[in-house]
Amino acid sequence: MNSLDELCINTIRTLSMDAIEKAKSGHPGMAMGAAPMAYVLWTRYLRFNPKNPQWFGRDRFVLSAGHASMLLYSLLHLAGYDVSLDDLKNFRQFDSITPGHPEYGLTPGVEVTSGPLGQGIANAVGMAIAERHLAAVFNRPNFPLVDFRVFGIAGDGDLMEGISSEASSLAGHLKLGNLIFFYDDNRITIEGSTDLAFSEDVGKRYEAYGWHVQRVDGNELDAIDAALENATQERTKPSLIIAKTHIAYGSPNKQDTAAAHGSPLGEEEIALTKKKLGWPYAESFTVPDEVRNVFKQAAKRGAEAERQWKELLTRYEKEHKDLAAQWHTLMKGDLPANWRKNLPRFASNDKPVATRSVSGKVMNALAPIIPALIGGSADLAPSTKTYLNGFGDFSAQNYTERNLHFGIREHAMGACMNGMALTAPLKVFGSTFLVFSDYMKPAIRLAAMMGLKVITIFSHDSIGVGEDGPTHQPIEQLAALRAIPGLTVIRPADAKETVAAWEFISEHKDGPVALVLSRQSLPVLDMEESVVRDGVRRGGYAVYETKKKKPEVILLATGSEVHLANTAAKQLDDENIVVRVVSLPSWELFLKQPKSYQDAVLPPSVTARLAIEAGVSQGWERFVGSHGDIIAMDNFGASAPAGKLFKHFGFTVENVVKKARALLT
Repeated sequence: MNSLDELCINTIRTLSMDAIEKAKSGHPGMAMGAAPMAYVLWTRYLRFNPKNPQWFGRDRFVLSAGHASMLLYSLLHLAGYDVSLDDLKNFRQFDSITPGHPEYGLTPGVEVTSGPLGQGIANAVGMAIAERHLAAVFNRPNFPLVDFRVFGIAGDGDLMEGISSEASSLAGHLKLGNLIFFYDDNRITIEGSTDLAFSEDVGKRYEAYGWHVQRVDGNELDAIDAALENATQERTKPSLIIAKTHIAYGSPNKQDTAAAHGSPLGEEEIALTKKKLGWPYAESFTVPDEVRNVFKQAAKRGAEAERQWKELLTRYEKEHKDLAAQWHTLMKGDLPANWRKNLPRFASNDKPVATRSVSGKVMNALAPIIPALIGGSADLAPSTKTYLNGFGDFSAQNYTERNLHFGIREHAMGACMNGMALTAPLKVFGSTFLVFSDYMKPAIRLAAMMGLKVITIFSHDSIGVGEDGPTHQPIEQLAALRAIPGLTVIRPADAKETVAAWEFISEHKDGPVALVLSRQSLPVLDMEESVVRDGVRRGGYAVYETKKKKPEVILLATGSEVHLANTAAKQLDDENIVVRVVSLPSWELFLKQPKSYQDAVLPPSVTARLAIEAGVSQGWERFVGSHGDIIAMDNFGASAPAGKLFKHFGFTVENVVKKARALLT
């Protein structure tokens, strides 16, 4: 290591120490220990242009160990991104662009919101999948339009979390040679040595996954450089570079201890550390000019790479006009003018059909005209009806195809979907049973936080699952999904609402959507398509009314329970009770409507309201009020035929009519 390299690395370390000390909060240890590998990567291998952080041809860098955020912020500042010294000084402060963990869309150069351990690795796998797919679709001889790499740094905690196992196994199976990760092996977690709970041979584990594995001393720059060179040449396997490091490197009293993991070093220890590192500057947040020049050269190389890529794109547009037009359409996120043309239509006299089946028909109608539609399931496509017919299986042998097989890996599927959506404006979908949404919550939550346009399709949406019993019957899952800010949940009542839901999803540009579908067949509503389409877009609308009179009682429902409400309403109508049935497929969309619309659907003067949903009652209070009632599932169900279960738990016409009458007495 020459003196300039050492100065650059120590600049990263001291900026991290100083910012964390000023904030009196943060994780200095990893930022200090991983500085050498990050320095070599960013100054010699990573293609980036701080003047255009979203340049498509750039390499992606994922800091999976997001607690080491000051490592990334220091690199971004030095590299010339719009992250100033003042921003570093405001680390972890309100309204700053340097929060405690990196946040996508907030800080220039941050590729993904990271911090929940293991998620970043899976995001990176998704990015690598998207790159391989787009390269297979668009690249032509002498035109490597898509040819970026995905780099990352992970720590012990990332590799302990199960999601990393799922995602890494998938990456090895798919032979994602464009994926390169450092494992910062510092052997320390919050509680102390990793020996307390983690004694496996990580290298052998990753070799078993099908990864290319190398081991280096994390302070030997030549070894790090050679390992990166080897990894970039390996195109048929993802790479893991295991770097043995020292947490809080250079700290006389806290190096290799848990004390340096999640707490500032303290002013006295920082002074001792800087002295031991040979840091000659007394003032905090010092960046020597020669250090800036090193990073400036790396940025210049990135700017030149972008210039060459743009030239390539210009030639591509001339040589491959049709593909170039498709490329620009995809990158803009546009839909073709005729995208609704082949959507299936349904009439009220059609046979009952499960909404999962309708969804599958819609997807297969959209797939030929929307090339950006790509995704798969957690080994459940035959049940969730999400296979795109005629488009084949995405595999290591054929990255062109659009049906992904995530395997039985819901944790990784959700995070990979996020990574794909972060890479390009793809319409990424994933599917599983609603009850297994629990495995996907962290990724869905992060998708909502980042505003990603991912589509999660959940089938088998109620106790209608039947004989599979309580373990497979979703009860609290709808409420849990609705609790996630920024997530739009849609539970359609029939075929028409399902088509309308997909029309909304196809145009939606504001965060993730969860589409919740039935296994059991449902009748088709006797409603005009235009009314249903508008009603779904607004989240709620009347599907049954007594001669357009002001209602005495309102029945509210979603999904399959709308039909129960309609049947009960007809009986109430026969008893001369003026009733309205409101289908409320999306609470989120309904609550976004003007109050005038909400009041038109649910008149405030009508306090006799009965909600019906085969899930927990939690949340329905906001719609039924203190004078209303709820028929719901506040237990875990049972193993029996679906019809028996609905009857046993009160989802019958008789019970709905009885409770509606009671509200009027």
